[in-house]
Order: sequence, then C-alpha cells, then structure tokens
Amino acid sequence: MGVAVGFSVRPLLPQRGRLPLLVEASEPDTSLLAVFDELNALVDEHLLRDGGILFRGFKLDGAEPFRQFAASFGHPLLNYEFGSTPRTNVTQGVYTSTEYPAHQSIPLHNEQAYSRDWPMRIWFYSMIAARSGGETPIADSREVYRRIPAAIRERFVSKGLMYVRNFGNGLDVAWEDVFNTEDRAVAEAYCQAHGILCEWKDDGELRTRQTCQAVARHPVTGEMVWFNQAHLFHISNLQPEVRESLLDIVDEEDLPRNVYYGDGSPIEDSVLSEIRAVLDDCAISFPWQAGDVLMLDNMLSAHARSPFEGPRKVIVAMAQGHSQDEF
Repeated sequence: MGVAVGFSVRPLLPQRGRLPLLVEASEPDTSLLAVFDELNALVDEHLLRDGGILFRGFKLDGAEPFRQFAASFGHPLLNYEFGSTPRTNVTQGVYTSTEYPAHQSIPLHNEQAYSRDWPMRIWFYSMIAARSGGETPIADSREVYRRIPAAIRERFVSKGLMYVRNFGNGLDVAWEDVFNTEDRAVAEAYCQAHGILCEWKDDGELRTRQTCQAVARHPVTGEMVWFNQAHLFHISNLQPEVRESLLDIVDEEDLPRNVYYGDGSPIEDSVLSEIRAVLDDCAISFPWQAGDVLMLDNMLSAHARSPFEGPRKVIVAMAQGHSQDEF
C-alpha cells in the first residue's frame, strides 16, 4: 500500500483481506512512541475500515511504554471491571492476557460482549512470543454477523441472551476479584448501575444475571456485528467429561457460568455448534513476533488464543468504554 516516514503499510495476509493491516517499521530502532503522530493519523484512517492494525518491528521497551502508547490515543485506559477470566494487573490500565493453562484454547470473542458495557478499543503487546503456538486469532465481526444462519440470528436478536454467573467456590473467579472490592455494598451498587441482577447465596457467594444483546450496531460506522459470548458461556463449551463432573458437584443453576435465551429458555447445543463453525471459518491466524502490538476495534474484530508451548507473555490494555444503553 505504501511507505511512510519510518514505516510501511500493507495487509498482513492479502489473501484473507485487509484484517489485520500491517504497519511495519522501516528501521529496527524506530520507536513506536516517536512516530505516534503519524501512526495516530493512520489509525484514524484505517481502523474503522479494517478493524485491526498490527504494529511490527518497532522498538517498545516494556509494559510502561506500551501503556503510554495505548493511552496516547486520547482515552483513559479502563480497569478490568466485571471480568470473566483471571488476569493480573501489570501497571495502571495494563493487564496480563487471560491466565488459562497453556494447553487450553480460548475461542473467538469480543471483549466483554457478555455485558452491556465494553471497551471500543483493545491493544495486545507480545512481550514474549511462544516457542510454538500461542497465536491470537482474530475475525471480522461484520463477516461473522453476515454468515450466521438467518434463522439463528433472528432468534438471538428477538430473544436476547441472559448470562448467569456464580462466582468463587474454587470453580471460577472470586467476586472480590471481579468487582475489585471486598465490600458487598460496592459490588451491589455496580450491579444496580449496570442492570445486573445479583443475589447472595446461602454459602456467601454471589450469583448474577444479566440480559444482554446478541448483536450490536457500531456507533460510528453503523454496521451490524455479531456481539455476544453465548458460545463461551454455554455449558456446551466445556469438554464432556468436565461438564459431567461439574454437574455431579453443583446443580445447573450453580454452574460457574451459563447462558440462556433472554426469556430463560435453554439454548440448543446444536445452535451453538453452528455458531462455533462460523467463527472457525472466519478465524484469521498469524504467529506473534516479540514486540508486536495489535490494536483492534473491539466491536469490529473478535480475538482468541491458541494453545502454546514454552514461555509466552502478552499484555493487554483497553480504552473508550461504551454502553449498549447509549446506542
């Protein structure tokens, strides 16, 4: 596509389209922060069209410069509130990527699409690339929306989705970590402000229910995107032996997480299988290189994680919070 001062611009995988757009340093000692003004202009031009930009070959020395880079786009970095997976805070507004065991994969999803509030922008910084695997596959959420069978899409849209979460008990993230507090009243206030029904169970743990969108309209481009995490939260996402073991321990209503149609009726396993097949077909994967920074519009692009071998460290920042209730 061309060469600008300090970097070149082209699709990384032209056979798959323009996602992600590759912005590659012309010289290995080019600082990502030093050319920020030029990169910011490029982001303004391309992010909403392409959905994601991969910055490669630039000099970026650690978590703090990464934080500065993400924050320089003009929106305060967000705390990881009402999160669904274990993470560790690295520096202000910067977290580890999901801390699941290396052999596990994380399916494609848009960050916090299980909620009515989410970040519009998300950045990933590959500090250590795995020896094998460990990719962060991505997908165009507009394409996913178009390829979901019409009957399924219409059912999801008309019914909505209800996510049910049971925190703690050694089975999932503790509510204290999810709400960043040990004060029940603070957690309750967050839930009330965000349309989340919550109840304290007899064992002292917290259960929440929230009815959310299945699709969403991008507030700037006006495009429709597939925007939910039904395929992650549904019990069918578990391996059969894990599913069976969990149901031996707890009743269905006490599962760490599950999802239903918005009216509380069950979502058919076969429907989730069709959705997962579409996501698999839309996945775009490429190996990380140490120093890579991937910037995504969180509504236009979904992301995932492949299993890996060897050390791997990817850290994450998020910004520009939006609410479904604002649209």
